[in-house]
Amino acid sequence: MANELLSYILALVVGLSLGLTGGGGSILTVPILVYISGIEPVLATGYSLFIVGVTSFVGMLGYFKEKLVDIKLAILFSVPSMLTVWLVRRFVVHNLPDELLQIGTFTLTKDTALMSLFALVMILSAVKMIWFSDKADSEKIEQPNYKVAIGSGVVVGILSGLIGAGGGFLIVPAITLYLGLPVHLAIGTSLLIISLNSLVGFTGDFQHLTDIQWPYLLEFSLIAVIGVLAGVYIGKLTNAKKLKTIFGWFVLSLAIVIIINIIK
Repeated sequence: MANELLSYILALVVGLSLGLTGGGGSILTVPILVYISGIEPVLATGYSLFIVGVTSFVGMLGYFKEKLVDIKLAILFSVPSMLTVWLVRRFVVHNLPDELLQIGTFTLTKDTALMSLFALVMILSAVKMIWFSDKADSEKIEQPNYKVAIGSGVVVGILSGLIGAGGGFLIVPAITLYLGLPVHLAIGTSLLIISLNSLVGFTGDFQHLTDIQWPYLLEFSLIAVIGVLAGVYIGKLTNAKKLKTIFGWFVLSLAIVIIINIIK
C-alpha cells in the first residue's frame, strides 16, 4: 500500500516534468514502475508508453490552445518515429531471449540490459538538461534541416521502443538546434510527437500485454495527467531553464540508484 501511494505521488512528478519541459517525465516512469510498483522491466516499458502517451497528449492540448504546436513538423518527425517504435516493440523487444550473453559466471539478462540502457539514456539526458540547456534553448538556424528531423525521428523511435520512453529529452534539443523553433513551441510540439510515438508503440505490445493491470495503469495515468496540467500552468509562471536544471540533477540521481541496483 505504501509503495502504491508513493508511485502515485511520483506520477505527479512525471506529469509535472512533461508539462514543464516537454520531456523527462517519460524516463522516470519505467524506474517508478519497476522499483516502486514491482512490475517487471519489459512489461513496465509497455505501461510507460501508455502513461506517457496519454499524459503528453493532454499536456499538448494546453500548448495547442496557445498556438505553440507545430503540426507540420510534428507529422514530419512522427511518421518515421512511429514506424520505428512500432517495429521495435512488435519484432525486437519481445523476441529477445531472456539471457543475452554469458561469459564465464557472468550472465547478461534481457531485463538487466534494458535497465542498463535506461540508466545510460537517463545520464545523457541529465547531462544535457544540467550543462547544455542554454545552448539548446538559445541557438537557432535560418534553414531548418528536415533530413535531420527525419533521422532524429528514427533514433527517437528506436529508443522509445527499447526503453519505453517518449524521447522528449531528444526531441526538444533536436527541434530547437536543427529546426530553429523557440523553446516553448518546441515543448508543445514535442508533447504531440511523444504522444503519437508512445501510443503507437503501445499498440505493438497488445498481443504480449495479456496481464495488464488496467485499474492501476489508468489511475497512474490520471494522476500524471493532473501533474502535466499543473506543469503547463506553472511553466508559464516559472523560469523553465532553472527547473530543467533541477530536474536534471534529480534524473542523474535516479540513474545512479538504478546502476547501484543493477550491480547488486
